[in-house]
Amino acid sequence: MTAFKEGDPTTLKRLYGRSIGKPLRTHQQGLVDNLLPRIAVPHDGPVTAERLFGADRPLHFEIGFGGGEHLAYRADLLPDHGFIGAEPYMNGVAQALSQIEEQKLGNIRLHAGNALEVLERVPDGALTMLYLLHPDPWPKNKHAKRRMMNDGPVQMIADKLRPGGEFRFGTDHAIYLRHALMVMRRFTDVFEWVTDGPSSWQQRPAGWPETRYEKKARDVFEHEVWYFRFRRR
Repeated sequence: MTAFKEGDPTTLKRLYGRSIGKPLRTHQQGLVDNLLPRIAVPHDGPVTAERLFGADRPLHFEIGFGGGEHLAYRADLLPDHGFIGAEPYMNGVAQALSQIEEQKLGNIRLHAGNALEVLERVPDGALTMLYLLHPDPWPKNKHAKRRMMNDGPVQMIADKLRPGGEFRFGTDHAIYLRHALMVMRRFTDVFEWVTDGPSSWQQRPAGWPETRYEKKARDVFEHEVWYFRFRRR
């Protein structure tokens, strides 16, 4: 994830964490070499639906898509919407490319790197939905500034969402949960928490598929999982 100066949404210095794991299989490497360049977000200039997909359409953005299960599910569910996914871990990018190929999803564009370097080039008010699901919790206090849920990134998310647009956040980490809600309380004039009681954050909403990270958190680590929806005022 990206470190920020507190409260500064424009400080995009470096990524923390791994970007490559085990060697890619031959087919995966072929997808990275051949498919990824065709659907990659341009390296500079504005990031708009017209530029990415040739026409105006609702635009979604997922920060850190992991293996791409959620991204592919949402893109298949909403074929007339455009989806941008950013993920620095190349093995996850390769897994997402496999799903894009298998499901023939033409409404996804990927960035293999820092999500916020792309997000800052999205025009303000252009996004319909933004997703941040199970981000790295950086549980130690000294690493709290590395968390994506901090004032700077959240302000950028708010800027990029249209009025009425939705920010979805999910985590299975109790420390991160408390930190994230503390941050969001500073944005009550910008975001409305969409909730009708505990079931809203204890049960996965419709259209929000389970990812491998969520399943592992619940089945292997026996963690509780929380789901949050915030609407841009």
